[in-house]
Amino acid sequence: MRRGQKTNAEQVVLKLRQIEVRTAQGKSLALACREADISEQRYYRWRKEYGGLQVDQARKMQDPERENARLRRLVADLSLEQQVLADVAFGKLVAPERRRQAVDGIREKYGLSERHACRIVGQHRGTRRSVPTVPAEEDELTRAIIALASEYGRYGYRRVTALLQAAGWPVGKDRVQRIWRREGLKVPSRHRPRSRLWLSDGSGVRLRPLHRNPVWSFDCVQAQTHDGRTLRILTLIDEHSRVCLALKVARRIKSVGVIEALADAMCLHGIPGHIRCDNGPEMISKALRKWAAKAGPQVQSIAPGSPWENGYCESFNGKLRDECLRQEIFSSLKAAQIAIGLWQTTDNHVRPHSSLGCRPPAPVSYPDLAFRLPMTATMQEPLNRLGQKSGQVTAV
Repeated sequence: MRRGQKTNAEQVVLKLRQIEVRTAQGKSLALACREADISEQRYYRWRKEYGGLQVDQARKMQDPERENARLRRLVADLSLEQQVLADVAFGKLVAPERRRQAVDGIREKYGLSERHACRIVGQHRGTRRSVPTVPAEEDELTRAIIALASEYGRYGYRRVTALLQAAGWPVGKDRVQRIWRREGLKVPSRHRPRSRLWLSDGSGVRLRPLHRNPVWSFDCVQAQTHDGRTLRILTLIDEHSRVCLALKVARRIKSVGVIEALADAMCLHGIPGHIRCDNGPEMISKALRKWAAKAGPQVQSIAPGSPWENGYCESFNGKLRDECLRQEIFSSLKAAQIAIGLWQTTDNHVRPHSSLGCRPPAPVSYPDLAFRLPMTATMQEPLNRLGQKSGQVTAV
């Protein structure tokens, strides 16, 4: 038998049978092994392992060995693939572009074939070879997104998408999100939202208003100028339309100032059915109660220590702090009044509200918004048609 030649189980059993026949005929074991072309040491080793087995039994015994060898190879290949993936790819490979980069890195570092590298990464070879197409207006859209992100630093990609759609860009939030992430834009998180609390009697549950002017709610927010002096801001909103009806900024706001703000808002927008407020001293004063009783609306105070009962106004106050008060440094009372007034106009006419389907409470016409964004010639024609249909500014 040639050195290095492999013998399967069937051949081993046949050779053992041949030697048994020769020894039964009276030949010595050494002569029988020489005729079978094996050594005596190999004969004893084979007889210890396969002695007394039939051919079919030897074949069945050999199948688990092949399976074990195959499993060992699979485990070795899997370990190698895991090691390759850990060396080349960092984090999850979700985007096709990251998978392409991982395939290129594997082929360059380990010299594997494209088929093997794609199998490790989990990417189809057709996707690997496809060349992504970039739309013609991709650069202009990117500049528009960066401009909006710079102007409205606290807006995420969903509100930026709503502003782009209002200006005439036919884009969806997925495309804007892809560009948003590619440019590294991110809205820093301010605080962790707390879970909603309810009173035991269920008084925290409020029905949604179904039309304008059923319920107004107001509250006071405190700020300060750069010299440390206090600013008081009275916020008044309509709970149905989310329109900010008044933002009164002063050093001090007493019951007389609250009455003046409410009177000005009622002259412009009508008399509401109810007015919801907190339990501050300027809100529970007898003068305000008497004036409201004569004017028509009923003043409803929330339970003490339950700000979630005035949730619409508290949410508006949070946006005011996040997007205006924390972004500006007020040099004087007049500067604060101007800056907060500009923010009120933006919130009513420009800022998309998620509770209103990403629409502002009082949207402006499309041509008034177009000057904020870079537009192409192809975008201008549908923008003009939308502007003709929208008309003038919607009345608040």
